[in-house]
Amino acid sequence: MDTTYVITIAVVLVILIVGVILAPRFIRSNRSKEIQEKFGPEYDHTVEALGDKNKALTELEERQKHVNSLNIHPLSDIEHERYTADWAAVQSKFVDEPGQAIEAADRLIMEVMQVRAYPVSDFEQRAADISVSYPNLVSNYRAARAIALKNEQGQANTEELRQAMIYYRSLFDELLETESVMA
Repeated sequence: MDTTYVITIAVVLVILIVGVILAPRFIRSNRSKEIQEKFGPEYDHTVEALGDKNKALTELEERQKHVNSLNIHPLSDIEHERYTADWAAVQSKFVDEPGQAIEAADRLIMEVMQVRAYPVSDFEQRAADISVSYPNLVSNYRAARAIALKNEQGQANTEELRQAMIYYRSLFDELLETESVMA
């Protein structure tokens, strides 16, 4: 055998071995970047909550699979009009009864989610599901929910309730997506 031929085979084998070793790292790095970009601040929240980037990636991918398995659909135009009117009533209630308005806003968010086919039995699951489609709003949803719980204990002040209403409103606006917008 020619020495050049042996060296060429050896170089090709080394390149293949290095490629096999580095490919999973490259794929994992790409996967991580894609998830970070899709989930934004929710990625950081999940990493912090789970204490590990790989666990966070797995968790966020599982959320995506879960939400993709659901039959989430937009509201009909009639439902959109109804819930827009319901929100206006909740908002007008805020002036005289801010605590009750926050409770009503929380219930209305859950109702719209339920109509759109999100599971609503558990808050953490709702937040996880919302994070897939609305990653930039889920931290506000969590904050609004924390204020709502504080309100239930009679410990939320008016400014906190106002902030919760703003948080709920931003998510509510996104949840009002209709079939005609999707078409």
